Amino acid sequence: MIRGDKTLDSANAQKILGYFIEEAKEHLETLEQGILDLGNLVNNTEQMNEMFRAAHSIKGGAAMLGYSSIQKTAHRLEDAFKILKENPIQVDQKLESLFLKGYDLLQILIDKLPGPLGLQAEEANAIVKKGEPTFAELQSHLNYLLDQKKSTPAIAATSSISISVRDILKQMLQLFKQEETSASRQQLQKLNLSLSQLASEQQKWQYLVKNAQSALANPKHSYRTLAPVIIKELKQASDLLEWDCGEEITVSQELQLLATAKLPQILITLEPELVASTLLQMFNRQQVSQLVQLLQIRR
Repeated sequence: MIRGDKTLDSANAQKILGYFIEEAKEHLETLEQGILDLGNLVNNTEQMNEMFRAAHSIKGGAAMLGYSSIQKTAHRLEDAFKILKENPIQVDQKLESLFLKGYDLLQILIDKLPGPLGLQAEEANAIVKKGEPTFAELQSHLNYLLDQKKSTPAIAATSSISISVRDILKQMLQLFKQEETSASRQQLQKLNLSLSQLASEQQKWQYLVKNAQSALANPKHSYRTLAPVIIKELKQASDLLEWDCGEEITVSQELQLLATAKLPQILITLEPELVASTLLQMFNRQQVSQLVQLLQIRR
């Protein structure tokens, strides 16, 4: 887990975690709105796909970052949505209530991530254990509504491409945590190259991987700069592949800049405190003072 690894730069770790939390909250909103209108959504293929994708995205991001409690909870919801997606049924009040209870457990786990102590393993395990009866009852009620002969419906496994990409990204993330050496950078390039062997027919995926490879090949780019951009974009693109939406894959301006720039890049946000901190790392105080004077003159 990123939070517990002391070898990873704190600012970089928080940035990657921040991306996940921001994305997860958007998916939670999609899930909540969908569950509250589940009776109408169940016959709408596109909206049911959105529900499934939201749970799947949270699951994949949590797995990559090592939050097994969130991964497991999102997976249980994903499985349930998959059943509804493939077998439209008459939704009753009990089913809606059980879905909401499962959603609440997922929200509780995610809401604890940005706290002072983060999501503690012992507390997370207790929440997951407490939620097991809810998901067991949800599965049982779905079986009842589906009126299937088998006690447990078969659920298709995640596609091999999605699993492979997630495994590779986890390895890359571990390398980004390590000291920057030529050996670790070569290993990162090797792992990224293996991504190009997946979904070889998807041109936009191949273009994204090619840009990531060029960025990784430049030793002037620090891991702190590369990790948040590359991990985030490859993760988002792999989700699109999983959903058969490969044509929607794009390459951000940040990654394009890293791929083509010959000089080291420092990607900073527009938050004043972070900008000031970055400038102080690049220049001494006298130089910063001169920059401030120049900016005041040009206002």
